[in-house]
Amino acid sequence: MAREERAVFTNMCMISDASGNVLVQNRNSKDWPGVTFPGGHVEPGESFVQSVIREVYEETGLTIENPRLCGIKQFQTDDGARYVVLLYRTETFSGVLKSSDEGEVFWIKKDELAAHALPVDFLPMVEVFESEKLTECYYEKTPQDAWEMRLM
Repeated sequence: MAREERAVFTNMCMISDASGNVLVQNRNSKDWPGVTFPGGHVEPGESFVQSVIREVYEETGLTIENPRLCGIKQFQTDDGARYVVLLYRTETFSGVLKSSDEGEVFWIKKDELAAHALPVDFLPMVEVFESEKLTECYYEKTPQDAWEMRLM
């Protein structure tokens, strides 16, 4: 049995401020459109923490500090790779907020997330970002050959 597999590593960061707001991005994406947290791909040779700091800066203009890994989302791609999203959170940031080609960024109250157009599986992911007991969003194949998200 092979112990290696192809993988794609990405990240996402929930940035909170002292007033109970979270920073969101209205993504310009056909694959996963809607309001979500900033993040992106890990570059070859880059550490996971460096990648989330870089991605947040590129997409928001903010420099984050002390991102804490709080969970993982993973699923199999159509071509058989494991797609891994490392979920981070932080309350420490500096800089001037600015949108990018990835989408418009803005602050909202965390409890107003559901009032926005969101990617289909984003709210369950938010549970993992906030929970002390959950650490993973995992898609597994059902006996009916469909993919179902499980929170663990």
